[in-house]
Amino acid sequence: KGIYLTVSIREGNKFTVKDVRLAGDLLGKEAEFIQLVKLKPGDTFSSALLTESTKAIAEILGSYGYAFATINPQPDIRRELNEVDLTLVVDPGRRVYVRQVNVTGNAKTRDLVIRREMRQFESSWFDSEKIDLSKKRLGRLGYFTETDVSTQDVPGSPDQVDVNVKVTEKPTGAITLGAGFSSTEKLILSAGINQENAFGTGTSVGLNFSLGKINQSLALSNYDPYFTEDGISRFTDLYYRSSKPLYYTGDPDYQIKSVGSNIKFGVPYTEVDRVFFGTGFEVFQIQSSINTPTPYLNYMQDYGIAAPGYPATLNTYNIPITIGWSRDGRDSALIPSSGSLQQLNAEVGTPVGNMMFYRLFGQYQKYHSFSKGNILSFNGEVGYGEAYGKYPFPITKNYYVGGIGSVRGYAPGSLGPTYVNTYTGLNQPTGGQS
Repeated sequence: KGIYLTVSIREGNKFTVKDVRLAGDLLGKEAEFIQLVKLKPGDTFSSALLTESTKAIAEILGSYGYAFATINPQPDIRRELNEVDLTLVVDPGRRVYVRQVNVTGNAKTRDLVIRREMRQFESSWFDSEKIDLSKKRLGRLGYFTETDVSTQDVPGSPDQVDVNVKVTEKPTGAITLGAGFSSTEKLILSAGINQENAFGTGTSVGLNFSLGKINQSLALSNYDPYFTEDGISRFTDLYYRSSKPLYYTGDPDYQIKSVGSNIKFGVPYTEVDRVFFGTGFEVFQIQSSINTPTPYLNYMQDYGIAAPGYPATLNTYNIPITIGWSRDGRDSALIPSSGSLQQLNAEVGTPVGNMMFYRLFGQYQKYHSFSKGNILSFNGEVGYGEAYGKYPFPITKNYYVGGIGSVRGYAPGSLGPTYVNTYTGLNQPTGGQS
């Protein structure tokens, strides 16, 4: 057996907002508060917009230290005219300061690593904006799956609160051994030891090795986000790489080998902006064959390799200067759901080496959560390079387009200008451009 329920709803008439006023203790900031009110005279009344308005005023009061502010809407309804006057009565309450910042849940990560990301300090006025910023900075570390920042009243002290930071740590270290197969690399072997939060200090170290048909690499890296107490970061690496970027464009024997090391410092100048400066040392070895594209053979001949430029080996070296800028406004480095990441980088080969060029790179990422568990992301990249000395632009710095991770449906490195291979008589992609 069952019953039927009928719910009768009478919407009534729509009401128009005739006037909006602020009352109470406005702290001399009436002009600032009135800008936060979403409902304006002449608008159709909306309880959702009224809630947003009171919340916005409470949040701005929280940034001034008034953690327990209340905003009480008092409507004056004239039913015969379908009009309503709104008065928002503001009671900031007593100004509050933070007694202690308590950190829990960090079994491995040192307190210092968490506290140096906090922008709400002990013995200072409570600031809701700094609380929110601190939570975002902790999320961007990538060490925690969950970060919760809450406040708690101090018994017997109505003008004090404690800030409680609770984190849930995730595994930040990994030892990997792998084997795989892809249509481009065929059999791939890889191994690595990586620790993003070594000994709970916030420092990252890694040793990685990979072996494939086209690419091989061995790299040792270290990243210290607080090389100085002021937050200047330092990144260093030492690497060996070997690649055959023209393998799928008609030259399986063309090979580039490189050995080098880099050091880069990052200097923060706002909460989300950082500039980078660095240098390094690189040695490149290029091996050509009869199938190597003519532009590549001409490049080797410009460096003194006798015509026709194959089979031959060319050694070049580079001591670059790198500068860059990044703005990271993402809410998390692990699984971002909102915010954006912007990067600009420039690399200049100095006359100390024999590769004089400049190369520019830009990237933009955007994340938007449109429903629970669903995130829309966008990524765009652009690069450009040019030589400025007597030698042409280094082919070891070319950009390659095509294949997985670039333009699907095309063989890796196959997009771009073509040339006629005099050995095979085929029109083949040059592969790689500056």
